Amino acid sequence: MKKFLFFFLAVVISLTSQSIFSQSGDDAPALNLPGDNLDLYAVLTLFQKSKTIEDFETALNKKETGINNLDLNLDKKVDFIKVTTTKKDNSFTFVLQDAVSKTETQDVAVILVNKDKNGKVSIQCVGDEDLYGKNYVIEPKSTPAVTANPAYQGSNPVTVSAPATTVVVESAPIVQYVYSPAYVPYYPPYYYGYYPPYFAAFTVLAVGIYRHNNWYHGGYYGGHYSRNTVIINNNNRNSINHYNNNRNRSNTVANNNRNGNYGNRAGNTGVSNRMSNGSGNRAGVSDRASNGAGNRGSGVSDRSSVNRPSAGTSDRSFDRPSTSNRSSSNFNSGGGRTRSGGSGFSGGGGGFHGGGGGFGGGGRRR
Repeated sequence: MKKFLFFFLAVVISLTSQSIFSQSGDDAPALNLPGDNLDLYAVLTLFQKSKTIEDFETALNKKETGINNLDLNLDKKVDFIKVTTTKKDNSFTFVLQDAVSKTETQDVAVILVNKDKNGKVSIQCVGDEDLYGKNYVIEPKSTPAVTANPAYQGSNPVTVSAPATTVVVESAPIVQYVYSPAYVPYYPPYYYGYYPPYFAAFTVLAVGIYRHNNWYHGGYYGGHYSRNTVIINNNNRNSINHYNNNRNRSNTVANNNRNGNYGNRAGNTGVSNRMSNGSGNRAGVSDRASNGAGNRGSGVSDRSSVNRPSAGTSDRSFDRPSTSNRSSSNFNSGGGRTRSGGSGFSGGGGGFHGGGGGFGGGGRRR
């Protein structure tokens, strides 16, 4: 009887673990880059729900929100992300930045908000090349079609041209705020080691757990493949070009990427067809290592594990991007993945209010 009970419990635990951590055929493959720890779909949803830029920054950095799991300096603590703003005419550029050290800042992503001459508003989010690969652009979609990771193509890629779509998002609380007379520019006073009182550096989650927790966050469902192309629209092109000229990059992040310190998983075989001679699997990244030179399976590193545990992601391989001679992408072309879920701000409650975090003091990282 005891043997039967033990066997039954073992089966139940095994099935439960698989349902939590496994990647099904409906899941888009992980980037195997630092960006896996900051889901930009969840970020964009949170941005649209927020009532002010300061509210957005506050909610983004709260442990309870569960969106920020980024640890670029590998101290096993989640980094604080501040949000800076640039405005020109009816175009806003909101840059998410991570102070990796006292002297280095790494841009994480940029959110572009624009109102055209007809009064229609569009929102696009561009992941930084060092964290998400080149041409990683997402936007709210009006159709259920989504695309795969823009920096990845399978062994039999199919390229079909499709026009990018721009969704009218005037009803988003943050849009109503920034284009209202009540809008006041927000200038975060925080820097490395000095953070708002609500922020207490918390331990990073294993990337498999984090991805599972955020997969259905904010109304974005699934990761089904289709062949739509997301590009920077004409109204945002000037903003992204200006941003690229002032983009912040950290040598620490570049070195960690080059050495495979982010998501280092030794001995993986890779189930996402990413190891095809180390080249050709990522669209628009011709300056990356080829012929297996950047492949995690090449045995060039004696590291056996990452600084934090990796649950449920042991079957993913890692193409280490080269950080030499990389130029800032102009994001004018290239695929981007999108998910369904409409504009992403209907449902789930209103904005996030608590936490403070303005100019009323701050605290040292604990």
